[in-house]
Amino acid sequence: MQERQVRTLPGSLALLLSLAAVAGGAYVLATMLPPTSQQHAPGFDRQVALAVGLASLLGLGALLLLIGMFTIAPNEARVLQLFGRYVGTTKDEGWRWVNPFYTKRAISLRMRSFETTKIKVNDVEGNPIEIAAIVVWKVVDTAQACFSVDDYTSFVHVQAEAAVRNLATHHPYDGHDENQISLRGHTDAVAEQLKKEIQTRCKAAGVDIVEARIGHLAYAPEIAQAMLQRQQAGAIIAARTRIVEGAVGMVEMALQHLSRNKIVDLDEERKAAMVSNLLVVLCGERSTQPVVNAGTLHQG
Repeated sequence: MQERQVRTLPGSLALLLSLAAVAGGAYVLATMLPPTSQQHAPGFDRQVALAVGLASLLGLGALLLLIGMFTIAPNEARVLQLFGRYVGTTKDEGWRWVNPFYTKRAISLRMRSFETTKIKVNDVEGNPIEIAAIVVWKVVDTAQACFSVDDYTSFVHVQAEAAVRNLATHHPYDGHDENQISLRGHTDAVAEQLKKEIQTRCKAAGVDIVEARIGHLAYAPEIAQAMLQRQQAGAIIAARTRIVEGAVGMVEMALQHLSRNKIVDLDEERKAAMVSNLLVVLCGERSTQPVVNAGTLHQG
């Protein structure tokens, strides 16, 4: 079922017609009812019945005109049905009028957001994690939202949680390979994938997913401490690797400067000793104490 638009009439026009009908009924009663002195005249009852009938019809018309009036706020729609049959949807803002026999169901077209409940699930490596997502969505097809699913709001919430659970089982919490998408390291790619999956699941409900992002991500409490130690160990190894790489580069640069500028001529043994000392100074965690060599170049 697809949404179709229905045009409505201004409510002010319906109000004017309603007032005109009331005034017409009053005029009919005032002009057509004979005075009481003629109540025994021939045709009196018939004239009274005619006047009352016309006034009643005009009053009923005025009442129907009033019943058919309603208002629509910005970013809001009304789904119209006639005896259970879908007639169409109107999105005309302001004071409007339609067939008074239409039933009118209000549907908000504004953007909405919610956070899924925190669920515990195993990632692709089997590690238990806690994950939740923030989803921003809005209704774009009112007919599908009303008639394709029972409760479109609940439907979106359930499908979003299912998509989050499925996403977590296909990616690791923290990847060790740059080419592998991880939940923690590739937030933009994960968000885009989550948005597409929720959109696919909610397409039947006439809903557009504006944005979907991970709102909470953590290891489960039973393994959080062990995983923290693993992350700390990895960070220490990465830091040490960069320190060693930088130290080797600095030693190499120092030897090249000494050789190029002919400041001192070192044999292989002295070069090895110098490299060892510089690496100790550059890679050590504690500050080193200098030792002044007061002898010759080959006498320590």
